[in-house]
Amino acid sequence: MEEKDIALRLAQLRTKKNVSAREMSLAIGQNPNYINHIETNQGMPSLSGIIYICEYLGISLSEFFDFDVQNPAKLHSINELLKKLDDDQLMIIENLIKELIK
Repeated sequence: MEEKDIALRLAQLRTKKNVSAREMSLAIGQNPNYINHIETNQGMPSLSGIIYICEYLGISLSEFFDFDVQNPAKLHSINELLKKLDDDQLMIIENLIKELIK
């Protein structure tokens, strides 16, 4: 993984959330150009910066760095709902997913 991968991932997730770089910067308590600087490879966030970014996006750190997942916020939400199901219900969902991806 390279710095540009983090910049691209951030831009992808921010765009999915339909929020401007400026709006996101201000929402996490940073200067208005903070997110733009990261996305244009002019700076890298600290660990605490990445944590604030993930909290804002509603995802975990591992979800942020899982570049294979296109919509981690939605997957996170679905996963939280799945935790409430019993084994029989989970089996139904598993079978449905298998059918959907055929």
